[in-house]
Amino acid sequence: MAPGLASTEENNAFVAKAQSPPVFPHGIKTSGQHPPIYHELRPYQTFPNSINAPTLWEAEDYKDHPERWVHQFSPEELNELSTAADNFKAAGSPLTEVTKAAFPLPRLSSFLESVRNELLNGKGFILFKGFPVQQWGNQKSAIAYMGLGTYLGYFVSQNGKGHVLGHVKDLGEDAKQTDKVRIYRTNARQYFHADPCDIVGLLCIARALQGGESDITSVHNVYNTLRMERPDVLKTLTEPNWYVDRKGEVSQGEDPYIRESVFYLEPKENGRVYCKWDPYFIRSLSRFSSAGLIPPLSDAQSEAADVLEETCKRLSLHMVLEVGDIQFVSNSHVLHARTEYKDHAPPAPRRHLMRLWLATPVSEGGWCLPFKDRDEKGRGGIQVDDTLPRAELDAD
Repeated sequence: MAPGLASTEENNAFVAKAQSPPVFPHGIKTSGQHPPIYHELRPYQTFPNSINAPTLWEAEDYKDHPERWVHQFSPEELNELSTAADNFKAAGSPLTEVTKAAFPLPRLSSFLESVRNELLNGKGFILFKGFPVQQWGNQKSAIAYMGLGTYLGYFVSQNGKGHVLGHVKDLGEDAKQTDKVRIYRTNARQYFHADPCDIVGLLCIARALQGGESDITSVHNVYNTLRMERPDVLKTLTEPNWYVDRKGEVSQGEDPYIRESVFYLEPKENGRVYCKWDPYFIRSLSRFSSAGLIPPLSDAQSEAADVLEETCKRLSLHMVLEVGDIQFVSNSHVLHARTEYKDHAPPAPRRHLMRLWLATPVSEGGWCLPFKDRDEKGRGGIQVDDTLPRAELDAD
């Protein structure tokens, strides 16, 4: 062998290995955020005059009837979840490998299928109670929670770090730094919004001393109300000239913002009204508008944002998540909010919610959205380049 040949071959092998694409669990990579398919967007005059569907509800329908939206885990259901979690843990697989196949729930699965249908096509929310997080601890709770989630959708990344198991927790970040800070890492109020995924889950590990309570509202009730009270505002919300900040969580070659609408119609016959909204991401764009890259919010848009928030709040259903509660909410036709909160003084634990973002492609019953990734298992979420998914047991 010629001198240096072995080292050259080794170097070439190293370079080839370094350049090979990363392997995503089960071949599912979060799609991330994309502009809508603009030619599929519908003008305001094609939107329905009113909506009357199973997705339409009022707070009064549920305020005094928790039996319609709260499910208390039975001992048998918890035993099945516990067994599946113990078996998964014993196998030694990472949390990112949790799948339906790796987390069998032979009895609970049929009920979860009905929950999934209700989330996607019905009222769009459910509250589970009695998840034994204090007994199980964070690791087993995370396994069981993620295993439960696989029956509702596919995990997608929630930030540029690839977190598929997120942690809603005050890390002392400044909520006023709107161009950099994600609000879930602070104790600030969260206005009504939808996350960039199909279903969001929140498991309460620890409560705050004060506040941190939840509000949800039916998008279709808000739509009907705006159609009657402020059709001018509703029209503004259907126009595709709202710029959304990506807060630096972008892949190479992508724009740091996206132009989109707030209300959409599914691009199909009898398409349903869909809402994609987070005011925290439209009010942090001054660095771009000041540079002349995008227009600032117009007076009509500022008013529309305020009216939308006021309407959501007026029509909302309030709930308090106790330790061991799991809330699942649709992001297509439900908006959710959180009140400001104050944590207990140390050494008591800070408020802590484990969060899941779940995707439901069109081929598996998900909404038909005017976005290019609508039939991908990892549609939506936040993906930066080839960052691999992570599932940590606490915030970092």
